[in-house]
Amino acid sequence: MIKIATVEEMRAIEAAADKAGVSYAQMMDNAGRAVANRVKQIVAEFPEPRVAVLVGPGNNGGDGLVAGRLIAEETKATVTFFLVQPRDESDENFAKVRAANLLVVDAPTDSEQGYRVLRTMIANADVIIDALLGTGSKLPLRGEIEKVMRQVHKALSDREEDRPRPNFVTPERPTADTARRPIIVAVDLPTGLNADTGELDKNALYADETITFEAAKPGHVTFSGRDAVGVLHVAPLSLPEKFPPRDNIKRTLVDARSVRRLLPERPASANKGTFGKALIVAGSLNYIGAPALAAQAAYRVGAGLVTVAAPQPVIPAIANHIVEATWLLLPHDMGVINEAAVTLLRKEMPKYTSMLVGPGLTQEDATREFMEALLVREKKSARSQRRLGFVPSGEAVSTVDEKDNEKLPPLVVDADGLNLLSRMDEWWTRLPARTILTPHPGEMSRLAKIEGDDKRSATEIVQSDRLGLAASSAAKWNCIVVLKGAHTVVADPDGRVSVIPFANAALARAGTGDVLAGAIVGYLAQGLDPFDAAVAAAYVHGYAGELAANYVGTKASVVAGDVVSTLADAISAVEVAE
Repeated sequence: MIKIATVEEMRAIEAAADKAGVSYAQMMDNAGRAVANRVKQIVAEFPEPRVAVLVGPGNNGGDGLVAGRLIAEETKATVTFFLVQPRDESDENFAKVRAANLLVVDAPTDSEQGYRVLRTMIANADVIIDALLGTGSKLPLRGEIEKVMRQVHKALSDREEDRPRPNFVTPERPTADTARRPIIVAVDLPTGLNADTGELDKNALYADETITFEAAKPGHVTFSGRDAVGVLHVAPLSLPEKFPPRDNIKRTLVDARSVRRLLPERPASANKGTFGKALIVAGSLNYIGAPALAAQAAYRVGAGLVTVAAPQPVIPAIANHIVEATWLLLPHDMGVINEAAVTLLRKEMPKYTSMLVGPGLTQEDATREFMEALLVREKKSARSQRRLGFVPSGEAVSTVDEKDNEKLPPLVVDADGLNLLSRMDEWWTRLPARTILTPHPGEMSRLAKIEGDDKRSATEIVQSDRLGLAASSAAKWNCIVVLKGAHTVVADPDGRVSVIPFANAALARAGTGDVLAGAIVGYLAQGLDPFDAAVAAAYVHGYAGELAANYVGTKASVVAGDVVSTLADAISAVEVAE
């Protein structure tokens, strides 16, 4: 699994590597080689390729010098270099470029001619290697770098009408890209991106692909910076296989191989009980689809039995859509679950190995009282004051003691369940340890009591620090936090944070969250650790979204049912991942 390292952590890794015998020069050679190898694959598509290397003053520029020289030596590409500032002849990598008689121009010289050479390089390039600034750069861009970036953007804009870009197809980019601009490959990160925060400078250079080293950086998976990264590749620096400065980092970018190891085994001798029983408490007359989507997803990821507990009027409306489910008819007030349902649920819960509460519940007073009673910690004897439902008015409906929450099955809370929690004081004290919470950014702001200010909305504040907020909240609440959205973040109270690699507008559709919650409770039913269940489900769900978009043909037309239908294909792909 790929680590996600901050700038400070990456510096510590490099320092420890140098001390262990992998010198900074070797790491630069390894980084340059990784970039060169990828660009060599790209230029093979061009009959007479031209590569322009933009070289910054630091180590990032050194990586670019190595990469450009290797490309020139090992392909038929014409390679040119543009230096933001002159390099000392004692710089070994620069000396090798000079010795190879490759064209080099520097900004101070070219600026006297109005950056004519730079604009010509950009106008003629098939590939641009952005090796201007690395992880240590600060924003905003200033000085010569800013001037160079403005000239690059002007040259790209002027070129738009000059010539079309050749079709370029890769496994990561399955459709031909005919944009009228060169292919831009960023070294470590695009210039103008803050590696820790994802902040983007107004002059940032958006890449088609970014090749980073040893570990991803938070900025690679945080918006708005993620928009500038393109396809992300993480190349090794040939460090020791066991290397504590890297291995002890608890943030990871999830990949298919790591998820494959989490998936439950399915022995031939199994029966439905082998794979657990999931109880889904969801739905209302206004939201009848939510429990059906969640139940279908729980079955698709392998749960042995799924029971939908919903208001009685909801069940006939969805029973034909998921004939495999069993049903628990709950007391209701005008089609929404009421407090009387707690007594029935507590009798049934011991039969189940996981439980999901929340999709489509609504936030009516009846459901609020239901959640209060379900998660109550003190002794209480509640009496229903309503005449609708299954329990006569005035009859005691629930008597629980302070240990009753410990009897809840492993729990997932989603959607309106989260909104109802946020209205309770110190709501996290009511939940069993390591309950899984699945908020989108708006729900997260309510749970964490984050308010907007004059500059940003509450949701924007959440989005500005997704990894940090998920991690700190998981620790405070002693819950697994699944912060949904592009690059869903899964955080454990023990400090582990996993980022799902998918950012897909196809999943920005009502009902896809119900599918995710159902997949999580399905894996939880099969006995996975809560953190592992959340990671596996979020990855498979994201992968299914990618497949659904491909099958349907456009992200705009994907609906939640399409994602359910592609879960099986996503799991199959994960099962054979190498």
